[in-house]
Amino acid sequence: MTEKARNRLLSLLWLALAGAAAGAMAFSSIYLYLKPGLPSVESLRDIRLQTPLRIYSRDMKLIGEFGEKRRSPITIAQTPDMFIKAILAAEDDAFYSHSGVSIKGLMRAARQLVASGSIQSGGSTLTMQVARNFFLSRDQHFIRKFNEILLSLQIEQELSKDEILALYINKIFLGNRAYGFQAAAQVYYGKDINELNLAQWAMMAGLPKAPSTYNPIANPSRALVRRNWILKRMLDLGYIDQDAYKNSITAPVTARYHGRDLDMSAPYVAEMARKEAVELFGDAAYTDGYQVITTVDSKLQDAARKALQNGLETYDSRHGYRGPEQRLDPELLADNDQLVDLLREIPLLGDLEPAVVTAVAPQSLSVQLRDRRVIEIPWDRGLSTIRPYISENARGPRLKSADEMFAPGDVVRLRRVLISAEEVEKERENARVAAIENAAESLADATVTDDPFTTPEGLADDEQTETPQPREEWHLTQVPAAQSALVSLQPEDGAIRALVGGYDFRQSHFNRVTQAARQPGSNFKPFIYSSAIERGYTAASIINDAPIIFEQTNLEDVWRPENSSGDFLGPIRLRQALYLSKNLVSIRLLQALGIDYALNFVENFGFDRSKLARNLTIALGSSALTPLEIARGYAAFANGGFRVEPYLVDQVLDVHGDTIYQALPLTVCSDCPETSEQYGGEPEPIDLQSIPQETALASGEREPLELRTLPVAPLHADEQARPRAPRAISAETAYIMDSMLKDVIKKGTGRMALSMKRGDIAGKTGTTNGPRDAWFSGYSPHLATSVWVGFDSNSELGKNEYGGSAALPIWIDFMSEALEGLPERHLAQPDDIVTMRINPRTGLRTSRGGIFEIFRADRLPGRENYGNYPSIYSESPDTPATNDDQAQESLPEELF
Repeated sequence: MTEKARNRLLSLLWLALAGAAAGAMAFSSIYLYLKPGLPSVESLRDIRLQTPLRIYSRDMKLIGEFGEKRRSPITIAQTPDMFIKAILAAEDDAFYSHSGVSIKGLMRAARQLVASGSIQSGGSTLTMQVARNFFLSRDQHFIRKFNEILLSLQIEQELSKDEILALYINKIFLGNRAYGFQAAAQVYYGKDINELNLAQWAMMAGLPKAPSTYNPIANPSRALVRRNWILKRMLDLGYIDQDAYKNSITAPVTARYHGRDLDMSAPYVAEMARKEAVELFGDAAYTDGYQVITTVDSKLQDAARKALQNGLETYDSRHGYRGPEQRLDPELLADNDQLVDLLREIPLLGDLEPAVVTAVAPQSLSVQLRDRRVIEIPWDRGLSTIRPYISENARGPRLKSADEMFAPGDVVRLRRVLISAEEVEKERENARVAAIENAAESLADATVTDDPFTTPEGLADDEQTETPQPREEWHLTQVPAAQSALVSLQPEDGAIRALVGGYDFRQSHFNRVTQAARQPGSNFKPFIYSSAIERGYTAASIINDAPIIFEQTNLEDVWRPENSSGDFLGPIRLRQALYLSKNLVSIRLLQALGIDYALNFVENFGFDRSKLARNLTIALGSSALTPLEIARGYAAFANGGFRVEPYLVDQVLDVHGDTIYQALPLTVCSDCPETSEQYGGEPEPIDLQSIPQETALASGEREPLELRTLPVAPLHADEQARPRAPRAISAETAYIMDSMLKDVIKKGTGRMALSMKRGDIAGKTGTTNGPRDAWFSGYSPHLATSVWVGFDSNSELGKNEYGGSAALPIWIDFMSEALEGLPERHLAQPDDIVTMRINPRTGLRTSRGGIFEIFRADRLPGRENYGNYPSIYSESPDTPATNDDQAQESLPEELF
């Protein structure tokens, strides 16, 4: 080598060394500049994947999911090996061999940049994608890329390859709110990742590159190209054989959107639980994967929803058809796509399907559904019974022709009715019998040439052998204008077993169980009666059911309360007065007890005295209360006299399934010895002949009950760790009130519930002026349930609507299913309860005839002697009984 050549070579070597040194210095400078801003890789070990809040029933049925990111983390061990190979083939086949950065990939990206003048790809490895997804943005800037490279090198030094891959599998965004491949498998295929096949795994592996571009739902053709490219890569890399490749590239695209299907409908419950979770954990509730387990029972919740919706629809049908929901321009009928889009914007309410009338015939309607089907609604499926709504108290005449009310373009509601195969067979059998009867009548008049063996007309030969199949029918209906609320508690501890806050959550998020404070009417009377029984009255005490007038100095303040029936029965026993719901007796009783005493006493049931009106109208339920407050009060009658607090959230699990919160409710312990701390003792019996008369007419308001987060119980705490529920009333008063409330069903305003054929149910109707509010609250020892029906606007329900007609049918439907299969349970009779024979007209003991009544042993009535008849009981103690009820009770009656 010549001297000149040697010098040139040395110069090039020095230049290369200088360039390398300069590059190293530049890289070191960039590293030193960027290093302070890089996050700690160690934090990846403790990273909390953003997992949504999930709400469950007590039997682990999903009822709600809240959070922007849908995620279901899985481990590498839970991830199919072939799916991992699909990811590596698509994104980074050298993942297990490089140190976090692929020089080859970066050089390829650089060449693309020089050739095109813009960034085409980032040359990112899986590790670099993890760094970007956890810590960095997706902005295409050089500084971000350097950060990504540096962080990737750090990650590779501190985490294993499997740990890095697990982070990638669970973090990557894959479209449709899905983060991580397990969540994406649920969204696109409705399955777990390990339930998919090779073609589906390849399709999933193609999503990270561009979730919108290669989305198999939005862009199935481009997704298919990407999938088949990945399958070819897997073949070239030796991950799959030729047969698997050929079978997979010919597989159809089966992806479709699978929203997270809820196991049951309980949106009011889910919303209440969400609020409690946010109170407990703040905004982290939406991202940290908490699982809230409520006290709601899925079977009871479903029964409550159906009962409430059916009850409102039945009430609504009694008051007339208000006409089409909307009237669209008939010209829209020519544009089917636009028509379908409009229909799909109309929410499904209470399972009632929106449809558009496309044609009207005299005795039928042709309507189009959201799924583009056009069906016919015959006259006998909702049209023949239509009477136009005029007011809640008036309806127009029945339609004679459908075109009197309907026209093309009208939006109506339909109910889908599925007719089972058994019902189809029954219809066919009825038709067969009718056809045979008609044939027999014809045969009696037939000539000898008639063939007696001809198949009866209307009964085809093939119908005799064809297997009956279920069919669907569509009936015309409408969304109810009225609203309702239902809540059912477990009497032992106040656990909410079912709660429905309105006809449909999509119609209104207003939760009428907890937010609608309405007047309970006679639903409140049992609490006043309890205070009387506790104070010394008995079920046989006589109160005069007669007119009464309260006057103030201002003539406008004259109050003339009346019974709902408009009649007066004179002297009447307390038991009768309750099951006949006599308003005047309740007012006289409260007047005798004293308002302050009664208000203090009802606090034992959980009512806030300061929010109850301080006047005699509280005897008629004038103070606004929520269904939840009323249900809590009735739970005391169901459990033998104890006050419980309603609660909804029973348990909270963290993302790992560990219990981090456990409710600790007040729980009834009937067998535990009672202490003064539990129950303040019974009030001194009053002198029934010297009771002060109070006629104060003040006013007051009532705020709704708010559910409170309960104390946290020690983990794995047994029943003995629960705090004991305090007494609201004595066991004796609870037993007597239970027997009186059972009479409401046996022979009072709740007689409709006799259809349940159970002896352990009790309750009370309630109806307010107008009527505007209809209630029924009742119980068996298994459940305490309150139902309210009314309008949010507080308008009238209709002159013939009462608690027994509007609310009680909902209660019956729900409780019939809720109690199905459960044995009858009755309160245990306290030791000092005795049965005595009394004269039903006087309430006094008698030795002959009369009826049986129950008493506390220390509060027995006197023997028949009108001289001892207290003046407060009746202005005319000798007035004979003239009502039918008293006459019927002249004979002995059985106790229950």
